[in-house]
Amino acid sequence: MTRQANILLVDDDPEIAQAVVNYLPPEEFRVEVVGDGDAVLPTMASFQPDVVLLDVNLPSMSGLELLRLIKNEQPDLPIIIVSGFVSTENAIEAMREGAFEYLTKPFRLQKLERTIAKAIGQNLPPAVRADDDVPLSDDQIIGKSPEIVEVAKVIGQVASTNAPVLVVGETGTGKELVARVIHRNSIRKDKPFIIINCASTSEALLETELFGQDPGGPDGSRTYKIGKFEQANGGTVFLDEVSDLSIGAQSKLLRILQEGRFDRVNGGHGVETDVRVIAATSRSLVDLMKEGRFRVDLYYRLKVISLFLPPLRERRSDIQLLAEFHIKKYALQTGRPAKPLSTEALEHLTRYQWPGNIRELENAVHTAVVLSRESELLREDFPMIGEAGLVLPSDLDDKGRDYQQLLRQTIESVFDRLVTTEDGKIHAVLTDAMEQALVEAALSATENNQVRAAQLLGISRNTLRDRMRRFELTTQPTVVEGNTTATVV
Repeated sequence: MTRQANILLVDDDPEIAQAVVNYLPPEEFRVEVVGDGDAVLPTMASFQPDVVLLDVNLPSMSGLELLRLIKNEQPDLPIIIVSGFVSTENAIEAMREGAFEYLTKPFRLQKLERTIAKAIGQNLPPAVRADDDVPLSDDQIIGKSPEIVEVAKVIGQVASTNAPVLVVGETGTGKELVARVIHRNSIRKDKPFIIINCASTSEALLETELFGQDPGGPDGSRTYKIGKFEQANGGTVFLDEVSDLSIGAQSKLLRILQEGRFDRVNGGHGVETDVRVIAATSRSLVDLMKEGRFRVDLYYRLKVISLFLPPLRERRSDIQLLAEFHIKKYALQTGRPAKPLSTEALEHLTRYQWPGNIRELENAVHTAVVLSRESELLREDFPMIGEAGLVLPSDLDDKGRDYQQLLRQTIESVFDRLVTTEDGKIHAVLTDAMEQALVEAALSATENNQVRAAQLLGISRNTLRDRMRRFELTTQPTVVEGNTTATVV
């Protein structure tokens, strides 16, 4: 940067503000701190910030309200939202309203600096929205894990566009919910949202269901039927388990995506329709393409935007939130009290593998709410949940040195995601991830003593330092009896 960049930090927490001011290099950044939203617009007029760091929770107004006000005044000004009370609705709204990024507290100051640098050097991507006290509704994404916050951020960026979206995830991960949230945040929200499950409709009827039917034709039918794509004109069609479409139906869907028109069954002329297509699958479309069962051109048309929904076992920090949400919901529905989870019950839910994902968790909670007789939900109120299939660190005592089995189980749990997101790079991605995890673990075990960490790993200190630079790992000095024993990199 040829001059100092002006950073306006809006946060009422003096410790966080001071930490940011102390960290950002003064030769590159000039930071102005404002503790209340009312002072932001007057300060902007005199300070002329290049980037705004904006906390969500402010004394006089919500940071999201302030985001809209700032965007109204300066639409191209990059705004980085920072929130200590994470909600997916907040992330969606913030990005939809034009935020450059949505960071959650606590955050690494190195990441904040990189984000600021990117914001200064790039134009804004689209936008998102938020609310911590969201109403009790099934039409919201529950969770605060980094994985689900990333999903929410992408939804906020793409919802206002007409781009097709492909949602990939195991059964029960919430693919239909994501489609509903995209539609609800789009310009089509007042138009139809129509769902069709391609797996539950017979192949013979599916084309008629999707595209409609004219009387006549080779089968002599006298029936006239309007299909889903005509019914959804102006709105959104959600194709669940799109992998089950026949090749013939795939060709018609491709034509809709390319031309906005299709032929009814028995029809000889094109019917025009204006729809947004959101497709979902729990199977690997890449594998189906290799088998000749899914069109390559359709795959790339559908995955203009691709969203991966992690299985529940990969977002265990969200299990308590999801369980408590469904406890409240079913308590209201059944007229029973919303009982808290006992410590043992929560541990049981958190350890379980959840092969049925969120849908299985919801059913388990529903049963527990109905059957519970104590003042809190106990482990025995979840009898349908078997013992967790997850390999835990303590299991290594039983498995001896069979680390391959442990690692293979971990890799298998995420392999479908890797096929979707890292096709052709899986070996490199996993090798780097393993190496970074080993370096971080060794540094943590030795309290950042690089000499000892290198010895533990069986590598030279130069190799260790090289890996730390590659993975952008830094260590803080560890002080023992007044002596620094680890070097800051």
